[in-house]
Formats: sequence, structure tokens, C-alpha cells
Amino acid sequence: MENKLNPITIKNFTTESGVVCPVLNLTFEVFGPALHTAPVVLVNHALTGNSRVVGIDGWWNDLIGDNKTIDTNKYTVIAFNIPGNGYDKTTIDNYTDFKTRDIAQLFIQGIQFLEIDQLYALIGGSVGGGIAWEMLALEPKITQHLIPIATDWKSTDWLIANCFLQEQILNNSSRPIEDARAHAMLCYRTPESFKQKFQRTRNEELAIFNVESWLLHHGQKLQKRFQLSSYKMMNQLLKTIDITRNSESFEVLASKIEAEIHIIGIDSDLFFTAKENKETYQELKKLHVKVSYQEIKSVHGHDAFLIEYEQLNNLLADIFKGNNKI
Repeated sequence: MENKLNPITIKNFTTESGVVCPVLNLTFEVFGPALHTAPVVLVNHALTGNSRVVGIDGWWNDLIGDNKTIDTNKYTVIAFNIPGNGYDKTTIDNYTDFKTRDIAQLFIQGIQFLEIDQLYALIGGSVGGGIAWEMLALEPKITQHLIPIATDWKSTDWLIANCFLQEQILNNSSRPIEDARAHAMLCYRTPESFKQKFQRTRNEELAIFNVESWLLHHGQKLQKRFQLSSYKMMNQLLKTIDITRNSESFEVLASKIEAEIHIIGIDSDLFFTAKENKETYQELKKLHVKVSYQEIKSVHGHDAFLIEYEQLNNLLADIFKGNNKI
């Protein structure tokens, strides 16, 4: 499925920190039926992702597409590029001026520009799910279903600490993208995942352990397709997820939610832990929000939402069944 980038020009956007951006370009792609002819699903991409969720190089082809769980015969699927992710050739150098909520505000403006009254579903993994949480906190009626995967409504101290180290590497290393990526892979996977994959084997040609050559490979691969300013921007957003910052309490925000929330955690996630997800579920349940909690079982940690497609499809199937109409 070939598609094209569509631009929206947003003028005089003021960030949460008070910085005015005279012009910001928000780009997006649309898959499936034309807008306003079918229910709309908004997909928020993760750290190294982009708007290309379906088709050639589509990063969620196993979940979204013709006759897939999110069926592009039945649903119009939209994905925005997070400004500064580099996919649309634009970058943002002043990344510290932005927080996750700013991106949520921009995405809401994009939805309004497209004259979409309400989404059928708002789905995102990792930082994309954090943006989805922020969108729902800002606009409680924006979607019928919120599906946050391997994420939460706030960045924990552990996550902030990892993002801090990532930023140190990105600002100080002589090979910033490669080295930051190598460190990040330790957080995206688990000790058990590495044990299962490598078994302490060696790469005789390079005279190093296979786990080391794998980390080098991932660093070099990302360096070829990702820009330094984009990595800094996305890391900043991962660090600043918090729907309650300079806002109302979690209880007050939750009381306004009308959407059904389907939290999907990963039992081995070291980044957004299952324990935090379960606590969020229990809090929402106490506040009488329509919420469910389901879990991907995997040794692979945070990255399991991009690996365990069969489980994810099964967990989401009921939400997207049937011939829904506008």
C-alpha cells in the first residue's frame, strides 16, 4: 500500500514552557477508506517510528492492514509524524522547549483540522501511548477507545533516569546515536531475552561476543536512518510524560474520561513496568472508569509489543470486530 505525506501548517503554537513557534509543520498519512466514510483509528508512533504504519516499510504491518486486526477495509487509519522525528525531512533543534503534552496538543489540532468529531480508537505504544494518554487528558471526549500499549500516563523515576543517561550519551559521545542506541537496547530487552538469543556465544570473525556485535549492529543501523536532533527530541518526550504536571490531579482528570481504556502491559517490560500498569488499572477502576488490563507474556521486555504480534492481535481482536459505522 503506497501512500503520501500530507501537510498541516500550524501557526503561532505556544509550547507548555511558553515558547512561541511561528510555524510548525504537522505531517500525516491516511490508510484505508477516505476520511469521513468509516470509523477513524489514530496510531501514535514510538521513538524511532513514523507515520508509515502500513505498506512498504510499514512498522505495524502485522497488526494493521487489509483483513488484519485493525482492518483497513473497515477503518480509516491515520498516523501523524511527531514534529522533529525527521521522517518528513524537518527537525527541531530546540528540543528542550517541548514536552509530551505539546505533541498531544498538536495532534489534537490536527484532528480538529481534519474535522474529525471523535476517533473510534486512539492507540500507541511506548512514547506514542504516552502522547495518547496526554491527548485523552486534554480532550476526554476525543475517542471511544484508548489503547495504551507498553506505556503509562507518567514517566517514572526509573524511566527519567534512563532518559537522562541517554541525553548524556547523545550530548557527549563521539558516536552519539550508536552509543545511545546500544544503551537503549539494554532497556528495551531483558537479561532472559539476551540469554535465550546469544548463550554467551562469540563472533570469531570480530573476536567479540555475539551480544556485542548485535548491539553494534543496532547502533549502526539506527545511525544510518535517524538524525541526532530527532533522537534528542524523542528522548525528551519519553522523559516528560505526565498528564498531571501543571494540571489537575489524576483523580480529577480520570473522572472526566468517557472512553473505554484498554491497558496492555508486558510482564517483562523494564521501561514501563507491568506493576505500574496494574496500579494505573486499579486506580481507574476505583474511580469507575471503564478500564481493562491485559498483558503480553514475553521474555523480550519492552520491545515485545513489536515482536509478539500474535498475542497483541488476540488482545485487540474484540475491540475491532464487526462492521462499525460512523
